[in-house]
Amino acid sequence: MKVKKTFRFRIYPNKNQITFIHKTIGCARFVYNYFTGKQKEKDIYWYKVNEMVQNGQLLQNNWKGEFFNKNKAIKAVRELKKNYPFLKEADSIALQKAVENVNDSYTRYYKKQKRAPRFKSKKNPVQSYTTKYVNGNIAVFDKHIKLPKLGLVRMAKSREVEGRIMNVTVRRNPAGKYFVSILVEAEVDPHEKTGTSVGIDVGLTDFATLSDGTVYENPRFFRTLEEKLAKAQVILSRRQIGSANWQKQKRKVARIHEKIANKRKDMLNKISAEIIKNHDIIGIEDLSVKKMLKNRNLAKLISDVSWSVFQAMLEYKATWYGKQIVKVAKNYPSSQLCSHCGHQNQDVKNLALRAWTCDICQCHHQRDVNASRNLRKEALRLTAGTVGIA
Repeated sequence: MKVKKTFRFRIYPNKNQITFIHKTIGCARFVYNYFTGKQKEKDIYWYKVNEMVQNGQLLQNNWKGEFFNKNKAIKAVRELKKNYPFLKEADSIALQKAVENVNDSYTRYYKKQKRAPRFKSKKNPVQSYTTKYVNGNIAVFDKHIKLPKLGLVRMAKSREVEGRIMNVTVRRNPAGKYFVSILVEAEVDPHEKTGTSVGIDVGLTDFATLSDGTVYENPRFFRTLEEKLAKAQVILSRRQIGSANWQKQKRKVARIHEKIANKRKDMLNKISAEIIKNHDIIGIEDLSVKKMLKNRNLAKLISDVSWSVFQAMLEYKATWYGKQIVKVAKNYPSSQLCSHCGHQNQDVKNLALRAWTCDICQCHHQRDVNASRNLRKEALRLTAGTVGIA
């Protein structure tokens, strides 16, 4: 099946290329904010008209709100360049893409899928622009990537880019490093069926426990670098905001955060890939992580394990490789049920109880292993006991 994949590489632009990247980022942000502002003015106007109709100040409501017109806005960019000549220096396709982003944001907003678009700020720690593939303007070589108006940019290519290139996003992260994200449409072959199923119970003591007894430890990446991060942030707080030393220290803090995020992402990718490869049906608990983060005692630990990211990785990899993810309801008492006889033990609600013995069948359980086995059983029940699954 054809899927959209992203390949992310670090690039090393020279001084002139860095200047152009910054200019293009600024111009794309300007275009995005310009058309967002125009659409906000229209929304305010139609809101007032409708309010007057409801109050009886207008006899009839022949007024209809005006949706964002993408094609009209893209044509307006040409006129915009006459009034703002600096826009001519940037990649024209990146400016068109900025208009498309405005259109996408308002389409989601009118469908009530997200809140109203906001203006972009140059103070954001992450800055980027996106350009599309047109007539071979983007090409990937062994150690370089060709980008519109930038030419050849040195790149650290760690793997081959397979598939049809659709667009490229050039990004500067808070640590001052530059990356390209190449979106491609590629053909993905499903993994071979293994005929097995598994339940996954995620936790804080151990990151994940599988129903087959496999346990993935929780490395606690944030905890290991928390002291170093705290010292760096103390130094940053003593620097004068905006000074050269403040900028240097700010990048040092950002690099520590980046190191934590990279380690965590690498671990999640490896674990999710291994589980998807070895099992056909995966039962997971549908956790409300957002609500769980309201617990002030556990919020830091929950954030460090990134359950939501792990679940998202499992879902998209299962779609790619022909496997099935089954979400078990939040109210399913996976930890309280005996995986052998089904008896429910209310005492297991106490998180400190890590092992217990069933009063009915006298089967001894380790809390996380028992929960993962129950999740596997419930996943198979929800899939009506798929034929051929062990």
